[in-house]
Amino acid sequence: MRLSRAYMPGMKERNWGRVLFIASESALNIPVEMVDYGVSKTAMLGLARGLAKLMAGTNVTVNSVLPGPTLSEGVEDMLKAQNPGSTRPVAELAAEFVQKHRPSNILRRMATVDEVANLVAYAASPLSSATTGAALRVDGGTVDTI
Repeated sequence: MRLSRAYMPGMKERNWGRVLFIASESALNIPVEMVDYGVSKTAMLGLARGLAKLMAGTNVTVNSVLPGPTLSEGVEDMLKAQNPGSTRPVAELAAEFVQKHRPSNILRRMATVDEVANLVAYAASPLSSATTGAALRVDGGTVDTI
């Protein structure tokens, strides 16, 4: 919020800018093992939507990106710690995690960081000029809505 308040006036003055919040599918699909995390991500969605309304009529857009399970370095470390001594490939451990903890995931695997970055790159580019106030999902179909 503070960064947005600091940078958005200049964006508005230049009549161009992109504000992106990296939230999570957990904002919509609050995990019982991490309720506090889910609630914080839900708050981000409200903040982004409100800020988008503040920029109405400008070329400044504000959106949220909602990654689902993503095979980042931190997640790899977590999976290895949960499976000490395992010789199974990390991708296999990740797919097993998704099956157990996010069974609604249609891909049946974690996204790569590059797959998430692709959506962020779009949302940050001029190509996304008509996308604002949105919660953009890159969740592998984890959130069970249409």
